[in-house]
Amino acid sequence: MMKIYTYLFLLIGILLVQSCKVGPNFLQPEEKTSEEFRFSNNTTNSIINLKWWELFNDPVLDTLIVTALRENKNVQIAASRIEQARANVGYTKADMGPKFAINASVNRGDFVNGLTQLNNPSNTFSTSAGVNWELDFWGKFRRGNEAAQAQLLATFYGQRALEISLISEVVYNYFQLIDYKARLDISESTLALRDSTLLIIQERFNEGYTNIIDVNQAQIQKAIAQVSIPQFKRAIAFTENNLSVLLGKTPDSIYTLKTLQDYKLPDTIPTGIPSGILQRRPDILESQEYYRASNANIGVAQAMRFPAISLTGILGVGSTELSSLVSNGLGWSAGAGLVAPLFEWGKNKKRVDIERENALQSLLMYENTVLNALLEVDNSLIELSSLKEELNANKAMLDAASNASYLSRERYYQGVTSYLEVIENQGVEFNVKLAYSENYQRLLSSYVFLYKSLGGGWISPEELEKHTQQLADEQGVDVLSINKENLFYDGQIVDLHLTPEEKQERKAVKKSQRKEEIKRRKQERQNRKN
Repeated sequence: MMKIYTYLFLLIGILLVQSCKVGPNFLQPEEKTSEEFRFSNNTTNSIINLKWWELFNDPVLDTLIVTALRENKNVQIAASRIEQARANVGYTKADMGPKFAINASVNRGDFVNGLTQLNNPSNTFSTSAGVNWELDFWGKFRRGNEAAQAQLLATFYGQRALEISLISEVVYNYFQLIDYKARLDISESTLALRDSTLLIIQERFNEGYTNIIDVNQAQIQKAIAQVSIPQFKRAIAFTENNLSVLLGKTPDSIYTLKTLQDYKLPDTIPTGIPSGILQRRPDILESQEYYRASNANIGVAQAMRFPAISLTGILGVGSTELSSLVSNGLGWSAGAGLVAPLFEWGKNKKRVDIERENALQSLLMYENTVLNALLEVDNSLIELSSLKEELNANKAMLDAASNASYLSRERYYQGVTSYLEVIENQGVEFNVKLAYSENYQRLLSSYVFLYKSLGGGWISPEELEKHTQQLADEQGVDVLSINKENLFYDGQIVDLHLTPEEKQERKAVKKSQRKEEIKRRKQERQNRKN
């Protein structure tokens, strides 16, 4: 009965030891946001909950985005960092349990048990199994595991921030490509018009109806349009190259389906309220988790200032003859050890100071990320509204300039006005056409940057499907009873915990990749021999 009580007290003691944890607990940073955005007319919490790029109704653009999310190298790097952080969680968590080891040795010599036996060498054989368990008395391992878990979450949010940024870059470059193609068309059509005008003026000069200055001015106007053509061809090539790299492939041409004016501008702007940004912006959530990890590392540093207590046990056999190794019987030992820092010139205290400053820096980085997020939204809102006004003004100017250019040409051919009037109105029309195209592109892109600054919604149907299934499992209801339209993205991570099937699938993929790498290395060695 006494043994039972002894074991019970020992178990209670271990549990009490394991429940102790030094270091500050994580405190959610204070939210300092206003009730509404500075330039927003919409104060309701109408948050983004869709694949916003599908609003543009362009299957080519949709395909480019899907390809980029699958093939982009930075996204693949981010996915690898998640797997690295996931492995680090398991690696860190392993420190919390006992460690088992085996040992086997064979020795021969005349130095036995500290005594020399000259000319009488002997053999010794031994094998043992041992266990060592460092009790997490001060919470060093639990704080380390807390930091590893936070870093894992941070990598998930980091990948999501990268994906949203990638989608925005693809859409922006795609609209830029369409704009450059439109401006190239404007330049080529203007060149054709000015070339025909030059021919007419040259004929008039040959017949003596005008002077050489009109011919020279027409040549200048033709050259102005001609110069812009290689500029826009160069811009098209650069943009196609940028898009190709975003798609994870070598530079190549990119097909576009529509003109800029084919894209309908969204009717409403779903902005929401500033506090909602904190739950949706992945870069904010990433920064918050890094702050959580830094805060936990303070506890790790503090725990290293206190004694480390370990329990050890050994069970083994030994003999001078291999044949009698087992028959000699088992030997055992058990004990507890304590190792404590005594005097290290303030090193352990400075380690805590270092981690405190790291945590402070992480907090300031979090606060700065929040400020920049709110800045991006407000800037996107004012850019959107001002570009709409600018587009309306450019449209009115384009209509007037086109009419003035037509009338001035007719007046010149009828001898009513000089060619100077034609030059001036043609120049204005050409510049306004280019400006209108760029203005429309910038307006479309401003919607892109607004959606990005608001944090976005569900990135893929698979992500929403998985979250719906997880929610149904938590509530114990049929998945069909859950309305997906009411499921808003709010920082959920659907791949944090993998199912056994998913783990097995990932192991199979990694195994296949290792086999391919081995095969490639063998082939490379074979090629070198040949």
